Amino acid sequence: METRVALISIIVENPDRIGALNELLHEYGEFIIGRMGIPYRERKINIISIAIDAPQDTIAALSGKIGNLSGISAKTVYSNVTGTK
Repeated sequence: METRVALISIIVENPDRIGALNELLHEYGEFIIGRMGIPYRERKINIISIAIDAPQDTIAALSGKIGNLSGISAKTVYSNVTGTK
């Protein structure tokens, strides 16, 4: 299966949805390379970056599910690096 490396950038404006976000990330955990979270206390938001290596449709599905959570937005940047798993 061909995979791509991507970065999903997430802004959490509604802290009540963090549990749902963590459930999604756990569901896709086998593809996640790493995660970095930054609480921006002055603005009362959380900024999260997810590095992922997965098939393109899997990355798009995860990003779409995250973006559908109320109070959370997500954007994905794809690298040109591909491989197989």
